[in-house]
Parts: sequence; C-alpha cells; structure tokens
Amino acid sequence: MPEAGEMAPDFTLPCDGGAEITLSALRPAPVVLYFYPRDDTSGCTREALDFTEHGEAFAAAGAVVVGVSKDSVAKHEKFKAKHGLGVILASDAESDVCERYGTWVEKQMYGKTHMGIERATFLIDGEGRIARVWLKVKVPGHVAEVLEAVRALS
Repeated sequence: MPEAGEMAPDFTLPCDGGAEITLSALRPAPVVLYFYPRDDTSGCTREALDFTEHGEAFAAAGAVVVGVSKDSVAKHEKFKAKHGLGVILASDAESDVCERYGTWVEKQMYGKTHMGIERATFLIDGEGRIARVWLKVKVPGHVAEVLEAVRALS
C-alpha cells in the first residue's frame, strides 16, 4: 500500500460518460481518490452524496474527486443518475488499481471470508505524491475532513 510522501501509482481507467481517466493527466490539480465497495449501497451512496454536496468547495480548492469501485461503467452511470452525483466514478473491474493501492483485501461478513474493497481515501498533491491516506473510512464526517486536508495543501 502506498504511503504519504510516495508517488501515487498512476493508472488509466474507464469512467462514467464513456471517457477514460488517467491520474497523471490531472496534474497539477490535487486529486481526492476514494475507493468504495459498491454502487447503490447505503454507505457508498452517503459517501458519494457527501462528496457531491461539497463539490463546489473541492473545485474552489482546485481538487478533482474520483471514486473507484469494481462496478461497471454502466452501473456507475445508473448510480450517478439515480442520486444526482457530481463526482467522477471510475471502473476498476479487474481490481488492478485497487490492488496497487492496497484496498483489495480479505473481508469478513456474517462469519464468511471474501475479497472486497476496503473503503479508503488518498489525497494526491499536484506533483503526484500522496499527501494523506485514510484507511477503513467511516463515512460520517469523512468528506469534511478530506476537504480540510485539501485546503491545507495550498
């Protein structure tokens, strides 16, 4: 798992709207890269809505917000339309990027073990270095904390 101070692993992924997103192409903007388990679940919906609600503040700070899950682009588009989301959602169907960021982990639910995405957020500065990492994210209050960290980069 990459840590603060290290270069963020670069990637290109398909995203909503039929486009692709390449992390390094977003420079010099800071990037909030958040990994979430699945579209349209309660926690993931709340997190995406919170990022959307604070979208203007992230934009004013010069930051781009990108959410990543294994869901397909088509599922992302339905999720965005259903909830009026204003964040970029990228599809890591093969979980390559999740693995490179250390978020594809063994999880337990109801006594059964399975692989899944651990909710995590990486703040990447304008030079492509990881400025902050939040692991095992709890949704309430998280977006406000990330926004504060983005503003502190300036």
